[in-house]
Amino acid sequence: MREVYAGLGPCYFGGGVCRFCVWAPQAGRVEVHLVAPLDRIEPMKPCGDGYFEIELKGVPVGSLYFYRLDGGDDRPDPTSRSQPQGVHGPSEVVEAAYPWTDMGWFGPALRDYVIYELHVGTYTPEGTFDAVIGHLPELRELGITAVELLPVAETPGWRNWGYDGVDLWAPHSGYGGPDGLKRLVDACHAHGMAVVLDVVYNHLGPEGNYLGRFGPYFTDTYRTPWGPAVNFDGAGSDGVRRFIVGNALYWIDQFHVDALRLDALHAIFDRSAYHIFAELADAVHELGEKIGRRVYLFAETTLNDTRLVRPREQGGHNLDAQWNDDFHHAVHTLLTGENKGYYEDFGSMGDLVKALREGYVYTGQYSRFRGRRHGHSSRDVPARKFVVCAQNHDQVGNRMQGDRLTTIVSHEELKLAAGVTILSPYLPLLFMGEEWAEPAPFLYFVSHGDPELVQAVRKGRAEEFAQFKWEGELPDPQSEETFNRSKVNHALKGEGRHRQLRDFYRHLLRLRREVRALCEMDKEHMDVVGFEGNRTLAMRRWAGNSEIVMAANFGKAPATIKVALPEGTWRLIVDSADAKWGGPGERAQQHVESKGDAQIEIGPERFLVYEKGKDF
Repeated sequence: MREVYAGLGPCYFGGGVCRFCVWAPQAGRVEVHLVAPLDRIEPMKPCGDGYFEIELKGVPVGSLYFYRLDGGDDRPDPTSRSQPQGVHGPSEVVEAAYPWTDMGWFGPALRDYVIYELHVGTYTPEGTFDAVIGHLPELRELGITAVELLPVAETPGWRNWGYDGVDLWAPHSGYGGPDGLKRLVDACHAHGMAVVLDVVYNHLGPEGNYLGRFGPYFTDTYRTPWGPAVNFDGAGSDGVRRFIVGNALYWIDQFHVDALRLDALHAIFDRSAYHIFAELADAVHELGEKIGRRVYLFAETTLNDTRLVRPREQGGHNLDAQWNDDFHHAVHTLLTGENKGYYEDFGSMGDLVKALREGYVYTGQYSRFRGRRHGHSSRDVPARKFVVCAQNHDQVGNRMQGDRLTTIVSHEELKLAAGVTILSPYLPLLFMGEEWAEPAPFLYFVSHGDPELVQAVRKGRAEEFAQFKWEGELPDPQSEETFNRSKVNHALKGEGRHRQLRDFYRHLLRLRREVRALCEMDKEHMDVVGFEGNRTLAMRRWAGNSEIVMAANFGKAPATIKVALPEGTWRLIVDSADAKWGGPGERAQQHVESKGDAQIEIGPERFLVYEKGKDF
């Protein structure tokens, strides 16, 4: 599979010998313009299907170059491996070889993924790949098994979420470039953690996007919220598909990345018989088998379409898992009472019960927000195929003030959100700082160079927030202050309730690993009941002789939950209100005796977990 991407872009052979290859089917003549260390222009040879290539001597590592199409302006390489001077500057020849130390790394099984999502630029004061490395031991100690990086492809300026990437093969120079990313991945593996990389194949950013000059990368047949769609099924799409599939393989093979999170698949359109999602899955899984590593593809979409994660024999595309927004919305609305925008479809205890039982909440019924029916059933989709969270970069950052749950709900409700997420049968995701109740917002920020584009971004963000009717002044996305406000404060994790909450997260993640009923990801060995009147639920999970029951109260008053339980004695193993977790410390029932059913007394904004079947 390496040949899919190895033939694209620069390939350095050593000794100053480098081959350049570019797909430019719309050009009659292509030249490579070497601008450093020597200024020279060399004509490239057409080699069929719109590709041009040349092998040159006297091109040391670090050489800078552009391409010229039909004698026009200098343009960066579409498959540039490094852009040290930004998206408008020359591309750089880099050495692909790296002294990896992760030989023998196989990667965790999907069921063992506990994902920690972070933005490299705001996770540390330095905002670099290397700076993240110093925090890996404490992430592993917390119970994290996979670090997910928001997109790292080169973007305009030095501050950006990453979704404005235009050089999809070039790790951001401001973060540390290719070698910086390799050092981070190598270090993650040394600490026993996989790396998930967020990649964006549905659009490119608006500044520095020169792909359309090289070939038919975009189509007007479809539209996305960000402009023309990527051309996956029209004339010339074979070269586009090779570009995208090759990019996915490149990250896995050359950077040892373990999984890719595919952004906004609802904005990818493909009516061909061999869908691009299936092609990506086939190529990635085949490469994983060849290199002897577990590699995965995670989908992010708003469609509630199980075909993404169903196997090919069931008519699916065979992606490995999918982010489940319905779970987040169900938890968020119960905690906050918000009911504007897409939150208007949620708010009942029944929504959370269904999310826990099945995955999707919307499985074909009418959606008020969309004004139509939405989704189809995920009841038979294995639990390991859903990633769930109480917070992530989208759900925080796409709020007007970028406010986290920390500043919206109480300390007790933060623990309640953690409990239903981590102790669910799904793959849990934490957003950086969530575990210590980081108060800093995660705002939307850019550093575009075009004043008209900056104004368009400001206007677009304001219009996007109108449906939620949020009040207050919109922070300026272009302001450096907006970026700096979004940096997390690691010092807080050792202080007061911040430390207690982090300890609580670590305790829950340990139970998820060690209690068999919690580590078995099986929706068939689970029962969930909810009670709208007092806003409570009970979730029972079992595996072999291990059984637990979780009682949760989202209400503001004490409640009694009547729940069917197998006969026996059930011992309390988690009380979110315990004083050691910063709770009020009111004593709960230490044991529950069941004759087939039982009553559990529970305080407000609290959850309890009882375990059965062991010597007490």
